[in-house]
Amino acid sequence: MKFADRTITLKDGRTCILTPATPDMAEEMIDYMKKTSVETPFLTSYPDEIDFDPEHEREVLGRRLEDPRSAMVAAMVDGKLAGNSSVYGVGAKRKKQHRCMMGIALVEEFWGLGIGTALIGFLTELARQIGYEQMELIVVADNKRARALYEKCGFIECGRQHHGMKFDDGSYHDEILMYKEL
Repeated sequence: MKFADRTITLKDGRTCILTPATPDMAEEMIDYMKKTSVETPFLTSYPDEIDFDPEHEREVLGRRLEDPRSAMVAAMVDGKLAGNSSVYGVGAKRKKQHRCMMGIALVEEFWGLGIGTALIGFLTELARQIGYEQMELIVVADNKRARALYEKCGFIECGRQHHGMKFDDGSYHDEILMYKEL
């Protein structure tokens, strides 16, 4: 989905531009995914699993940009990709077209500046424009920081996947399912 940029002021006074993720961001997006996967254990991939080809990533970003039922938002601070969030449909059939999934990650250096709250608020607006009625997400139960953010943004816990993730150290971690009516 294409949408107009939005500029926000961060808690430290800097400016952040929320902008569509575009194919020309492919290499930066791959680097960002590798970086965030090192900084937190709560994302779905380990750094060595992020082996995306830049050309393939350009295609993915291009498809997302042209898809009227999904949106990918890049958060740019001082010319750097500080975070990324997206919303996409749960299913294409009419019975599930009212639901969407949300994902978000920020580079650690930008945590606590208000970017996460702004991204979720903006995604909520975009999801409503698309026509979704319910936004959903999955969060690792141990990720207290993210859970607090989601609750602050109106998400409600609605279920739990026992041992939803297994880390390389052999430890299991439940995943919490959350939703928000739009």
